[in-house]
Amino acid sequence: MDARSMWLYRLYYSNTFQWTLSLTIFLILLLAFIETPSSLTSTADVRFRSAPWDPPCGLTESVEALCLLVFVADVSVKSYLVGWAQFRKNPWLLAYLAVLVVSLADWIVSLSLVCQEPLRIRRLFRPFFLMQNSSMMKKTLKCIRSSLPEMASVVLLLALHLCVFTMLGMLVFTGEKDDGQDRERLTYFRNLPEALTSLLVLLTTANNPDVMTPAYSKNRAYAIFFIVFTLIGSLFLMNLLTAIIYNQFRGYLMKSFQTSLFRRRLGARAAYEVLSSMSTWGEAHPRGVGVDPQDFLQVLQRVQLHSHQKPVIMEKVRSYGGDLLSAEEFQKLFNEFDKRVIKERPPRPEYRSPFLRSAQFLFSHRYFDYLGNLIALGNLVSISVFLVFDADVLPGDRDDFVLGILNCVFILYYVLELLLKAFALGLRRYLSYSSNVFDGLLTVVLLVLEISTLAVYRFPHPGWKPEMLGLLSLWDMARLVNMFIVFRFLRIIPSMKLMALVASTILDLIKNMRAFGGILVVVYYVFAILGINLFRGVVVAPGNGSLAPDNSSAPCGSFEQLEYWANNFDDFAAALITLWNVMVVNNWQVFLDAYRRFSGPWSKMYFVLWWLVSSVIWVNLFLALILENFLHKWDRRAHLQSLTGDPDTCCQVTVDLLFRDVLEEPTEEELLERLSCHPHLRLCR
Repeated sequence: MDARSMWLYRLYYSNTFQWTLSLTIFLILLLAFIETPSSLTSTADVRFRSAPWDPPCGLTESVEALCLLVFVADVSVKSYLVGWAQFRKNPWLLAYLAVLVVSLADWIVSLSLVCQEPLRIRRLFRPFFLMQNSSMMKKTLKCIRSSLPEMASVVLLLALHLCVFTMLGMLVFTGEKDDGQDRERLTYFRNLPEALTSLLVLLTTANNPDVMTPAYSKNRAYAIFFIVFTLIGSLFLMNLLTAIIYNQFRGYLMKSFQTSLFRRRLGARAAYEVLSSMSTWGEAHPRGVGVDPQDFLQVLQRVQLHSHQKPVIMEKVRSYGGDLLSAEEFQKLFNEFDKRVIKERPPRPEYRSPFLRSAQFLFSHRYFDYLGNLIALGNLVSISVFLVFDADVLPGDRDDFVLGILNCVFILYYVLELLLKAFALGLRRYLSYSSNVFDGLLTVVLLVLEISTLAVYRFPHPGWKPEMLGLLSLWDMARLVNMFIVFRFLRIIPSMKLMALVASTILDLIKNMRAFGGILVVVYYVFAILGINLFRGVVVAPGNGSLAPDNSSAPCGSFEQLEYWANNFDDFAAALITLWNVMVVNNWQVFLDAYRRFSGPWSKMYFVLWWLVSSVIWVNLFLALILENFLHKWDRRAHLQSLTGDPDTCCQVTVDLLFRDVLEEPTEEELLERLSCHPHLRLCR
């Protein structure tokens, strides 16, 4: 690799370029909310929605063109760095190039038709830019692909289960007119597609016990049919699918971290080989094989490392003097990157006065925190009591005198608690605790809101119901204050060890499962765009040429009677909410029936496919990964407590460091064998 390629490599992986690329991906995905059909309306309800603002032709297209140019530059740099031979072997880079070609061609077609084209194909390919930029998302897709055969076997069992019970239902519920069997047949088993849909929905328990009621009202024995179907399908086969997915992904993170560890060790060994060749270059009688510490120090001066790591590594390198570093010593230096970051909290201030020292001990004691939690609980209880008593009173008729006085007293205590803790711990040490930052920030916000309320509406008094002044009424100000008080009550989490462990586990899961969130974003984006192209405009409000009956004459439980008019695919934001409501599967049979009537029976295929991808595959996949992550961290909670046992230190532990003790170190033979096959590296020995 020449100097120009190295310069381009560093430029490409610099923070500036990577942030620019991430911002470009975010921008091109965001265009779906703005471009036609625009989501810039206050409501998605077709009865009340105003005409949306549609951007002029060329506005969003110009932004999209800039984004595509950035992607063209990105794929060009990648192809130059990896070389044409590797580029042709990489399916992701080839797909990247193909998506760009299709997107640019479709963009040209849009401009030539003055943005009046009925279908924009490139919108379906936009999530690809998000996937190709994340190595973790690529690994996740690879694991999903390897798990498809096992998942397909259970899905086929579910399909067979549905077909068998559908045929049985069609044969069982064929009674005479005006009896329970006939009502069951006419409602849920009228024909084969209707029967299949009814049992598919029952598999998710969304229409239970509605689907059973007509027949069960006639004869108790008919309940056996639905109970057996639910036991086999919902409680056995669906949970079996979860178990299979969990079994496939058990150890998935471990394998990923093992691969990551091998690549890091391989990179360190490759750096050793390169630097050792530089150390012996031009010497007639080399001192031996190794890395000159001075060469290593020059490299460290130019690389980007964390501020706490570079000084430690450089100090250890200098400790070797002029001796060459062996491979083992070189690797030990890189082990500094694997060490857990333990930060010492700033010291407490030292007071000379015995009274101040006593006060410092009192207000820094954990019992003072317990008292604050008790006061916060009392504030929460007082708000709850007033909400119960004033539930039937209109906001304009409420007397907020007592609640206003109580909130004022509680907020004064919160401010006093903040000041006393800052006095006892010192400002720097007080701010070193994230719980104190959270508590202090909300206390300051509450103080500002209370001062604003008193400045506008004066001090509380009996019959305190002034007219609205400024932007917010007194009731709005009180609601805002109460919401922040309720939110502040979360300060109790760090005080309860098990709750704090669960909360930290959830936060770590969120941080380390961005790839799975990205997969969900991709799936939502693609299905939302498909839904807009398939169902845009099919939901029309009654009285506007709609096929839907008026709400007063609509059957109970129907789309019209439930007033689900905001669940449509008329714009991107509305499509996302509709897909979310279907993914939750509560009342999703309403959507199946409504869109069957509005657009045709083929619409069921779209919603059933979305249910399979989102509720069956993705939710079970996410559940399996949460179980594995949580169980691993829960089993190691004693180890974490030993690391953070000193109250004056805080340990920052990532998930890969958490599992480092169970990973296997690669052997030297494995590293050398892999390096010997590297196309751009030639070993000197």
